[in-house]
Amino acid sequence: MRLFAAVVPPSARQDELGHVVDRLHRLPGADGLRWTSRPGWHLTLAFMGEVDEELLPELRGRLARAAHRTPPLGLRLHGGGHFGRRALWTGVAGDLDELRLLAERADAAARRAGVPMDEHRRYQAHLTVARARGGDADLHPFLDELGTFEGSRWEAGELTLVRSNLPVSGVRGEQPRYEKVDGWPLEGTVGRPG
Repeated sequence: MRLFAAVVPPSARQDELGHVVDRLHRLPGADGLRWTSRPGWHLTLAFMGEVDEELLPELRGRLARAAHRTPPLGLRLHGGGHFGRRALWTGVAGDLDELRLLAERADAAARRAGVPMDEHRRYQAHLTVARARGGDADLHPFLDELGTFEGSRWEAGELTLVRSNLPVSGVRGEQPRYEKVDGWPLEGTVGRPG
């Protein structure tokens, strides 16, 4: 199964972002982007790809320990950014050092559980809102609009293991479906060594 570890913003915070994204849909060039669906909005911490089911018990145990060592995180969605000319995202502010540490812990949990992971990269907290069809688009008009977005603060209190079900129908615009496999409360104490 195709898995990743994530933090999922609460629906009220997704609704705030949704109002801005609705405006982005009306801008010229919006039809050249594949927009991510709101039910799937998340902050990916560690993408694992295909994971053998036999690794799940060990992976679950290691992710549970990572969550247990991490305190709840004060976060908010804000602004916008891009990866080249291919992906448009909103950024994250707040307890970013702790969020990066949680991402590193989730990555390490997967590796230690035997999941073959891609090369480790520095974590960039973001929530992807659109990807360019064909891999290349002028994202500047969207960045101008998204740049002023300031979401409300929320407390992220769970590390979530998510299964990604890729589209199979071939219908244009079909989105991946995400389903929660498991979740663990963030229970660490602020200032405690991790």
